[in-house]
Amino acid sequence: MPENNVGLRSERGPVLAAVMLSTALIAIDSTIIATAVPSIVKDIGGFTEFPWLFSVYLLAQAVSVPIYGKLNDLFGRKPVILWGIGLFLLGSVLCGLAWNMLALIIFRVVQGLGAGAIAPTTITIVGDLYSVRERSKVQGYVASVWGVSSVVGPTLGGVFSEWADWRWIFLINVPLCLFAGAMILTKFTERMDRGRPAIDYRGAALLTVGLTLVILGVLEGGQAWAWDSPVSLIVLAGGLALLVLFGLAERRAAAPVLPLWVFRRRLLVTSGQLAVGVGAILLGLSSYVPIYVQDVLGYGPLVAGFALAALTLGWPISASQAGRVYLRYGFRMCALAGTTLVLFGSALLLLLDEGSSVYAVGAYCLIIGLGMGLTAAPTLIAAQSSVGWSERGVVTANNIFLRSLGSALGAAVFGAIANAIVGGGDRVDPAKLTDAVQRIFLGLLLVAAVMVVLAALIPKSADAVTHDASASEDGPDRGSDDGSGGGSDDGSGGGSGAAEKAGAAEPAS
Repeated sequence: MPENNVGLRSERGPVLAAVMLSTALIAIDSTIIATAVPSIVKDIGGFTEFPWLFSVYLLAQAVSVPIYGKLNDLFGRKPVILWGIGLFLLGSVLCGLAWNMLALIIFRVVQGLGAGAIAPTTITIVGDLYSVRERSKVQGYVASVWGVSSVVGPTLGGVFSEWADWRWIFLINVPLCLFAGAMILTKFTERMDRGRPAIDYRGAALLTVGLTLVILGVLEGGQAWAWDSPVSLIVLAGGLALLVLFGLAERRAAAPVLPLWVFRRRLLVTSGQLAVGVGAILLGLSSYVPIYVQDVLGYGPLVAGFALAALTLGWPISASQAGRVYLRYGFRMCALAGTTLVLFGSALLLLLDEGSSVYAVGAYCLIIGLGMGLTAAPTLIAAQSSVGWSERGVVTANNIFLRSLGSALGAAVFGAIANAIVGGGDRVDPAKLTDAVQRIFLGLLLVAAVMVVLAALIPKSADAVTHDASASEDGPDRGSDDGSGGGSDDGSGGGSGAAEKAGAAEPAS
């Protein structure tokens, strides 16, 4: 493909449009439910259980993302994303029919398993089709999806909650899923030599059960049982033991679901740790900003949605310009600028109390969102660019997995903090909720400070691909042919190498 042939009217345009539509499924779902939580709790009860609406969804997504990433490299991108869209559709219908909080939580698991396939696959497809320089422009198209969703999602959530029925926040996904599936089916084709795939069932099972026990122990600790009770110790110790066994099993697996080499390269490790922080901060804000605005400041769901929209609007605005920043100044400087903004915005959140203005809430969230846009996408692109086609699915999935893991852990930790202060029952004391939210904001500030340090640790060699002419001349499907990713001395990987032995994605003719 000629360089800069990246528009929707180009030869790859129909595939880009299909990717944008698939991304919209997750983008809208991530913003539409937050403003509806009070209405859901009022209708079917379960305030102390509502954090599970986020945590089980994110847990299912986090656990399944590495598996889907491996399946992407084994079977190709198209069948995986179509499966994910179908599963997301089923979960949405079931959530819309839920009769109590327990049923809704269970059905959110189905949605999460579908999202676990969609999220890494769409990003991997972009990595397949576009070079590093082209991706700096494609970011604008993909970011526009999040920008529109940041306004449409909370608005729809508020409208459905206030004037219709909260169940429509899930049923609205049905036509979107059908349209996205049709677009992928008709507009996206790929060449793929599948060979004889080997699936690491044992590793997948150990990872699933281990993470489930850890999240369960953190979320229910101090609520369903005391932190120092035998049940708590058994659940947490059991989960950690299974994760250790998972690591040992992956060392011997022929085709590990999560190869351990992704944790030995400095660039991949640093970008992954940043993804954990991004997930934790995003979840903390999206879970408790709407509740704070409604139950403490006294506004309705629609206003709470617009306050949260400032976060998800600032993110795509800066993400659309991040390409210019990292191409000129490098990935590390871009991430440092982003994490500094996140730190500044998180510090401002500590100024909020019962008498704060909703405009201040929106402004602080906007600053954090601007920082996120300069952090999340550039660090993922840097990680993608350090490997070739046959490893890109795993690397992308690992980054998304760690972000989802950060969100799941964030939901568990912040939920435990809120429940410990607010207590049980469906009625919330505004004074206690304000105290809980301020402690959660303090936790976000600590996470943001760690992210600044991590951004400073991004290796300089990660920027080589932005200055190497081969990054655009050779196209996106170049990489290591030995499975090592061309790792450099600092462990950052590499980006150039022999042509990939596997196939590549192409737009339908």
